[in-house]
Amino acid sequence: MKQNHLVSERKLLGIAGLGWLFDAMDVGILSFIITALHVEWNLTSQQMGWIGSVNSIGMAVGALLFGLLADRVGRKYVFIITLLFFSVGSGLSALTSSLTVFLIFRFFVGMGLGGELPVASTLVSETVEPERRGRVVVLLESFWAFGWLVAALISYFIIPTYGWQIALLITALPAFYALYLRIALPDSPKYEEMAKQTRPSMLENMKSVWSKAYTRPTTMLWIVWFCVVFSYYGMFLWLPQVMVMKGFSMIKSFEYVLIMTLAQLPGYFSAAWLIEKAGRKMVLTLYLLGTAISAYFFGTAESLTLLLTAGMFLSFFNLGAWGALYAYTPEQYPTTIRGTGAGMAAAFGRIGGILGPLLVGYLVSQKVTLSIIFLIFCLAILVAVAAVFFLGTETKQKELA
Repeated sequence: MKQNHLVSERKLLGIAGLGWLFDAMDVGILSFIITALHVEWNLTSQQMGWIGSVNSIGMAVGALLFGLLADRVGRKYVFIITLLFFSVGSGLSALTSSLTVFLIFRFFVGMGLGGELPVASTLVSETVEPERRGRVVVLLESFWAFGWLVAALISYFIIPTYGWQIALLITALPAFYALYLRIALPDSPKYEEMAKQTRPSMLENMKSVWSKAYTRPTTMLWIVWFCVVFSYYGMFLWLPQVMVMKGFSMIKSFEYVLIMTLAQLPGYFSAAWLIEKAGRKMVLTLYLLGTAISAYFFGTAESLTLLLTAGMFLSFFNLGAWGALYAYTPEQYPTTIRGTGAGMAAAFGRIGGILGPLLVGYLVSQKVTLSIIFLIFCLAILVAVAAVFFLGTETKQKELA
């Protein structure tokens, strides 16, 4: 019986992780496509910022809408719908030749991405035993690193020779296979148990997230999500272009970002190992601090060696922190409002994802130095550290309500 449980747990991790991988491929490849479109469509830095930001606008809408739906119709069905949004939107955006149409499709891609991630972590959290829950959710998040790695490889080998359209089509097509796998996936046992009871409305669920019992964890999560998403999308969507601004060619920039991306994997795996030993709060605080320090040194780096070293540490700590955050978020709420709570926190965070790339685009156009830009992201991460430290409570191996 236990062996069957472990097999189903691995199957769930594989199917959910595959969707996570395709999401990461899309976000990762977008950072390289922005650099390619800058040349091909002669985009301004503000227009480049909007490509990243419209993705985040879609993610904010998707996280809120699909988070609410997950508590009404189930985690599984929302999981399927969100991947469909992503796959179709990504494929159609490869066929566009105007920035306006490209931005419209990127909005729908963002909706799928934003809805899928908190729902996937909620589904896995509710299915896995408490003593392994944190580790499995961080391992689920580790598929993001593999997706970024594949995106960097596709960008390096495909975009310079065959163009960005082919690269986008390559990322869209395999997602339909993940869709096929997902249909046979059962819903979480906690949701199925809850579905037999009378459930509150979506509006009541939204009110409950801010009720007295959950004000503290909700405040903490919204601050952390905003700061983490703001800094991540501000830094990582601009990473290839930052390397170009540092004086490297587009192909060399892609190569160096690929090297930095490799450091995401040990970041996830170390966080997965630590999270059931040191706890969520400690891991999240430690990895966020590492992110802040790395961001500062990356922004001020002058030599290639320091740039690559700081970039690798930035990838290591930032993605490890993401893993801990996705494990920590669903554990703050009971089953009745878990999808809503996780979705609302992620939706608020995506506002940061809208502002981050736009801010970089604006500051670059105003000739603000990269050291100042990365100092802003460093300070934002330190705010997140303070929120976790002062408002967070430990949820390690806690039975979900």
